[in-house]
Amino acid sequence: MSIPSGGPAAAPRIPETVHRRRWAILAVLMFSLLIVVLDNSILNVAVKTIAAPKPIGIGATQSQLEWAINAYTLVFAGLLFTAGLLGDRIGRKKVLLFGIVVFGVGSALASMSGSPAQLIAFRALMGFGAAFVMPATLAVLMNVFERDEQPKAIGIWAGGVGLGIAIGPITGGLLLEHFWWGSIFLVNVPVAAVALIAMVLLVPDSRDPRPGKLDPLGVLLSIVGLVLLVYGIIRGGELADFTAVSSLGPLLGGVAVLAGFVWHEKRSSHPAIDVGYFKKPAFAAAVAAIALVFFALMGVTFFSAFYLQSVRGYSALQSGLLILPLAAAQMVFAPRARLVVDRFGARAVCTAGMVLVAAGLAMFAFFDATTPVWVLCVVFFVQGTGMAHIMPPVTVSIMQALPREKAGSGSAVNNTFRQVGGALGIAVLGSVLSATYRSGIEGHLGAVPAGARDAAGESIEATLGIAEKLGPAGRPLITSAHDAFLHAMHVTAVGSAAVALIGAVVVVLFLPGRPAADGSGEAPNAGEKREPATEPAARR
Repeated sequence: MSIPSGGPAAAPRIPETVHRRRWAILAVLMFSLLIVVLDNSILNVAVKTIAAPKPIGIGATQSQLEWAINAYTLVFAGLLFTAGLLGDRIGRKKVLLFGIVVFGVGSALASMSGSPAQLIAFRALMGFGAAFVMPATLAVLMNVFERDEQPKAIGIWAGGVGLGIAIGPITGGLLLEHFWWGSIFLVNVPVAAVALIAMVLLVPDSRDPRPGKLDPLGVLLSIVGLVLLVYGIIRGGELADFTAVSSLGPLLGGVAVLAGFVWHEKRSSHPAIDVGYFKKPAFAAAVAAIALVFFALMGVTFFSAFYLQSVRGYSALQSGLLILPLAAAQMVFAPRARLVVDRFGARAVCTAGMVLVAAGLAMFAFFDATTPVWVLCVVFFVQGTGMAHIMPPVTVSIMQALPREKAGSGSAVNNTFRQVGGALGIAVLGSVLSATYRSGIEGHLGAVPAGARDAAGESIEATLGIAEKLGPAGRPLITSAHDAFLHAMHVTAVGSAAVALIGAVVVVLFLPGRPAADGSGEAPNAGEKREPATEPAARR
């Protein structure tokens, strides 16, 4: 730790014993974070196996498979904010341990699911546990690192998120090649056990020393509003129609409840979160940027899996390996993003990152069935590089805008907007992909029996399944399916790139630039409330 010159030395914010083991603590937090993020992507490669009849799978339908994925997302997104608040109030270590235990139990039960309904229920339980893990890892990080080291630590944390997203499909592919489908969940149990032991031994507890009164109405409104909003998004994506009553109703209800939440928080004497922070351009721009970039990225991640496996014919493991450049770029650049920010400022770095992500997404509009593999790897590397220069700076802007005692709330805001943005991206861009594909394939289903034509046009997987049953007569349909999907992917990629460019505009207009050398310029932490230096932030 450095001691500022020209004045009396400030009392240390972090106990020295905690400060000495801060990097070991970060490693434990990364380990805990990894299994949560990894499991959110690992299921995608196993859907074909789970859909197979017993004993290979459990005979899940397309709708059941979607809800096995969405149940996790729905509970996870709905409880993130509440979990962050609880961590601030009762202790982040306690919340983190609780979340890992619930996640591990849910994983063990999911691996033994005997029916799709059981799998959906246990995936929801896993999402419940994960909601307590994700914000707590970042909140603990903010309380074991001094302010000058937080950008570096957050960069490593952000790199871990990217690593989990990328290696999930690889891990799933490896497990499915050697074990039964339930192994993709059972593998979490020993990992969770190791994480629990390491957390008990190394991670200090911390909480808000003055949490104030409870705000049960605010907490309830946040849960109901987020659940309704995310459910409406998911339902609209399933139906490819956001005007349907079952989608529009929850969407409007969620927006109304969240508006009520904001109204209540602005007038409450003890709000769950100070919504006044959103009036600060830097804070609001950072939150918007992370939502927009995940909207664009998760949408393209969704259709790239079908492109690689259904059109290119790669296995689940091969598809996962092709995404490794994205993870490598994040691991290399995210921890170093702070150095670029110090030189050029958050605005320039994040804008460049957004433009890189947009360029990578736009490249999908030029892919076809014969695009060289090295081109795919370059594009994924470009996307990862862009992400590595967006996530750390915007996360730092969000977390350092709030006082350290509210780290759980700040982490919850960061992760909630990321999760809602990602869910919205999959739903909206997935709907665009589905609608465009259906319009492109409908004229080529003449050889399909009349009763099966509607189902055959739902997705490329459905069309290819029907073509396989038709035998030699179905070969022309395979070509048509590939052509229709590629056209749909091109349209969706352009939409994804446009959203990323909107994020770049938001960053340019509102994120702070490079601070002046004398410190008189615009500081990214201008919104922080300072506490007395003698008050310890972490309790061992």
